[in-house]
Amino acid sequence: MSFTLGLKCRECGREYPAEPVHVCEFCFGPLEVKYNYDEIKLALTRDVIESRPANMWRYRELIPIDSEPTVGLHNGFTPLVRAKNLGKELGLNNLYIKNDSVCHPTLSFKDRVVAAAVNKAREFGYDTVACASTGNLANSVAAHAASAGMKSYVFIPHDLELTKVLGTSVYGTKLIGINGSYDDVNRFCSEVAAVFNWAFVNINIRPYYGDGSKTFGYEIAEQLGWAAPDNVIVPVAGSSLITKIHKAFKEFEGLGIIDKANSKIFAAQATGCSPVTTAIKAGMEDFKPVKPKTIAKSIAIGNPADGYYGIKVVGQTNGWGEDVNDQEIVDGIMLLAETEGIFTETAGGVCVGVTKKLCEQGRIKKDEVTVISITGQGLKTTEAVEDHLNSPVVIEPKLSIFKEIEKDL
Repeated sequence: MSFTLGLKCRECGREYPAEPVHVCEFCFGPLEVKYNYDEIKLALTRDVIESRPANMWRYRELIPIDSEPTVGLHNGFTPLVRAKNLGKELGLNNLYIKNDSVCHPTLSFKDRVVAAAVNKAREFGYDTVACASTGNLANSVAAHAASAGMKSYVFIPHDLELTKVLGTSVYGTKLIGINGSYDDVNRFCSEVAAVFNWAFVNINIRPYYGDGSKTFGYEIAEQLGWAAPDNVIVPVAGSSLITKIHKAFKEFEGLGIIDKANSKIFAAQATGCSPVTTAIKAGMEDFKPVKPKTIAKSIAIGNPADGYYGIKVVGQTNGWGEDVNDQEIVDGIMLLAETEGIFTETAGGVCVGVTKKLCEQGRIKKDEVTVISITGQGLKTTEAVEDHLNSPVVIEPKLSIFKEIEKDL
């Protein structure tokens, strides 16, 4: 049974049928999925959710597909880790890590959105999926297309991290590097999407793709014992995730699954690409596009599609936006690894570094329940830290030699 009523413009409110479109033809505003919440409230309860397998589809009434999923059946329900060691370092007593660095199958939260998008593309009758990507989305589109038996085309910036290039091409996709930034790639893909009959997950399938992100928020609330946290720190690239986490909490509140959704939402960006946090700190309602220059390539989007809405969510929730430089990003990666044994990519380093700053600014209180969003695996961006690590000490296999050097290690 379908629980969607079609699409609706976020600006003018005009409604559309559930088709592969993403922009309002009257005001050019973005379209989003409209749900039948009255029916969902009857069908989806805590007991129903808890009775289902531990994956993102346990919330399927709130994911915009009309039939049972056939792709990405094992995605989601990643750990919410109580981070006592990191919390001690930051002065926080109730700190948690939502760890999507272990999300199936490509180790990032993008597996959630792609699973939703590819299932919807199948429903629409497409045989080819495509995307513009800074890396994690490329990995996930290629992997899900392979498992679905569909063709795929992936467009990336020419200077993407090698591990993310390898982690895409291994699935047999058609991989195209564009000489330019992600924003150049995205503009080019809009032209391609107008000519080729493909399901571009973050263009013509974007309304459905984006709602896969909500499962990240649903899981946080469920794993906290059916309660929204006081604070959530979210990495911002195109600004979709930050809006969808907020939407997830509000949907659960509206459906009576949780009592209150008063979470403060904090935007985290790299200083070298911080259009959203710069706007927030300046008290602006919208952002000015920038040219990215940061090691955090996975969130290096200078003209974020949902930037305006990301700023709005932060303001509505009394949150804040902060950014960190490249060295602070590396420090954040190392701190999380050394305290909690979690190796995150650069976007996670951004979130840890920003959380540290927010604590120093007094914006996060020590006893508040705080969740740091870790959205990708560190093994994808080893270039960011390889020059900051010590090489192994090489010795002969003799105990006497080891005893001599052990105290200096």
